[in-house]
Amino acid sequence: MKRTRSDYLGGGGGGGGGGKRLKLSHLLLFVAALYLIFISTKFPHLIEIASMLSGDDNIMALDGSIKVTNHDDSDLNKPFFSSIYKDNTFHRKLEDNPNNLKPPTMPEKESVEEETTTKPIKPLQHRYGRITGEIMKMWNRTNDLSTVERMADEAWTLGMKAWEEVEKFDLEGSNQTTVVEGKPELCPSSVSITGEELVRGYHLMFLPCGLAAGSSITVIGTPHNAHKEFVPQFARLRNGNAMVMVSQFMVELQGLKAVDGEDPPRILHLNPRLKGDWSNRPVIEHNTCYRMQWGTAQRCEGLLPKNEDDTMLVDGFRRCERWMRSDIVDTKESKTTSWFNRFIGREQKPEVTWPYPFLEDRLFILTVRAGVEGYHINVGGRHVTSFPYRTGFSLEDATGLAVKGDVDVHSVYATSLPTSHPSFSLQRVLEMSEKWKAPPLPDRPIQVFIGILSATNHFAERMAVRKTWMQSAAVKSSNVVARFFVALNPRKEVNAVLKKEAAYFGDIVILPFMDRYELVVLKTIAICEYGVHNASAAYIMKCDDDTFVRVDTVLKEIKGISSEKSLYMGNLNLLHRPLRSGKWAVTYEEWPEEVYPPYANGPGYVISIDIAKFIVTQHVNRSLRLFKMEDVSMGMWVEQFNNTIPVQYSHNWKFCQYGCMEGYFTAHYQSPRQMICLWSKLAKGRAHCCNFR
Repeated sequence: MKRTRSDYLGGGGGGGGGGKRLKLSHLLLFVAALYLIFISTKFPHLIEIASMLSGDDNIMALDGSIKVTNHDDSDLNKPFFSSIYKDNTFHRKLEDNPNNLKPPTMPEKESVEEETTTKPIKPLQHRYGRITGEIMKMWNRTNDLSTVERMADEAWTLGMKAWEEVEKFDLEGSNQTTVVEGKPELCPSSVSITGEELVRGYHLMFLPCGLAAGSSITVIGTPHNAHKEFVPQFARLRNGNAMVMVSQFMVELQGLKAVDGEDPPRILHLNPRLKGDWSNRPVIEHNTCYRMQWGTAQRCEGLLPKNEDDTMLVDGFRRCERWMRSDIVDTKESKTTSWFNRFIGREQKPEVTWPYPFLEDRLFILTVRAGVEGYHINVGGRHVTSFPYRTGFSLEDATGLAVKGDVDVHSVYATSLPTSHPSFSLQRVLEMSEKWKAPPLPDRPIQVFIGILSATNHFAERMAVRKTWMQSAAVKSSNVVARFFVALNPRKEVNAVLKKEAAYFGDIVILPFMDRYELVVLKTIAICEYGVHNASAAYIMKCDDDTFVRVDTVLKEIKGISSEKSLYMGNLNLLHRPLRSGKWAVTYEEWPEEVYPPYANGPGYVISIDIAKFIVTQHVNRSLRLFKMEDVSMGMWVEQFNNTIPVQYSHNWKFCQYGCMEGYFTAHYQSPRQMICLWSKLAKGRAHCCNFR
């Protein structure tokens, strides 16, 4: 018997079938009722999702002009940081379709520019990406956000509150006017502290106005007896025995007032090593450190100078005095030779040497005096070492003294200190002059856009960049454009000063989230987005605000690569393994693989525009993997892009990761004074370094 469709729906014949059809109609009515209930309760959420994905809402974008633009545009590929970053009134947008990626030839100017309207700044709606954490939770309430997304969500929330405070904050009418005006700060001519007070102050002594020529600091203390310490570096050298008897301490002049939230620079690092040095001899070591980058150490080992640098005097004093060593026997002249020298009238000049100036459990009196050419260290009234001043620091930068290690400090005295100096302020650091203002974005395509990562209170670093390599011919001619990318600070007065700085110089893009190290990757994405949507650049370069860039040399290096190829250029790392312990530790949850993909060191690298467009598009589509180390993240993204379109990996050591090398393309960890030094040398046609020497 042939069955009809009603047989499948309603079952057998007769009355039974009619009853089942009646139940089916009831089921359909029940489903319809559920649907109406769902629509009535969830419709507001659907409207919210639709509005966010349509791109209709205003998103805050801050550049030098401090404007925001409202676009009546429903393009789903609109960027997430801004409704588009704007420079003055010019704006352009490139196509983000990943299927239409082109090699990095010079982009053409759009024939029609969008009309813009300036409106008051409104809070950012899209916290990270096109889809917010709230929408994600609505879609799948059982899944949590990733660690980076949770950090970003919190940072955006705090950032929006911070920006609201900035909008209401009156910097000129607040009690923080000294930040802007730089009123003189009165300082005591001497400071003293006991050992107990030093310990309670985390082994730090504050020097309100730093030092001046003639200032001296005296530390009275007693070194500890040597103790056993595990030194992993010695495990291989000593057949697995890495236990070493150690007794050493450090006396450091630090720049405590430099930058909030960073390790202070070590302007003078004095490290007497009584026991435990790799040489197995007592040693005194000096050095400097800026942003985790140590300079070239000066080691005093009680020997005569071995090289020309060590023979140079500092204010007439030797850099390292001799002391008696048990492994060196003094060659005394024979009686015959002594008699003959006296007979011919040759003057005898006996070489006087002293023991190593520090002994375990023996009191010492150490004095550090600031001279004209360097620091002079005396112990027990005798000169021991002198350390010449190094480029990048001045005496007034030394606003703190730290004493730590295997030593009991009894007291510290600082005398002949400066009685006043200007405070850290806009007037002291920022030179509000028209000649340092950034020109607006050109109405034509450019060759390279340089995004510079910076922090709110890095006023001195930004000013140094403006006065040096941002004055390069390529930047002045607008063939290259550079902008600083800065997130917000917990202190509202610092954010207010940043806003004032951005409005004046026109070269800062403010990202309204709370700054933290793990979210630097978001700044990198913002740089790519700006270069794609605003600057219409053929190439995008990322660097830090303590990176000195030889712009013309980098352009020349880029031109050496075919414009038909996708480019990833920098100081490339191959087969680097993540650190699993220490300050820069990466957990297996964050990075499960044993090695990183090839990546360029973060202080300076270049990518072509097609790679940048790919990054922006992938992030908009929420398919971009985020990692807390931005340079490794870029390596991941380029590797992903390289799976479909071949990339030219261009490696050069002259994109310096640490410090500077002769003939550099970029030099990293350069202080503001070193920036000025590098620029003056470059103006004379010499790419020479100004290292901590």
